[in-house]
Amino acid sequence: TPEYLVSRCERKKVEMLFAHLKRIMKLDRLRLRGLTGATDEFTMAAMVQNLRRMAKLLPQGPPLTG
Repeated sequence: TPEYLVSRCERKKVEMLFAHLKRIMKLDRLRLRGLTGATDEFTMAAMVQNLRRMAKLLPQGPPLTG
């Protein structure tokens, strides 16, 4: 069904983000203890991912000459 195709596409996007967190950012195991530590660590990783996405979206300026 069309709804299934949309759902599958959305799930793939989310799963790719989690795969990146696990493989590239080494977040397969949380280092901080407790619920607040895990929340803080995961929030920080999500912020890093968002900053990377924002950096890709920003237009590139002219090269700096020194």
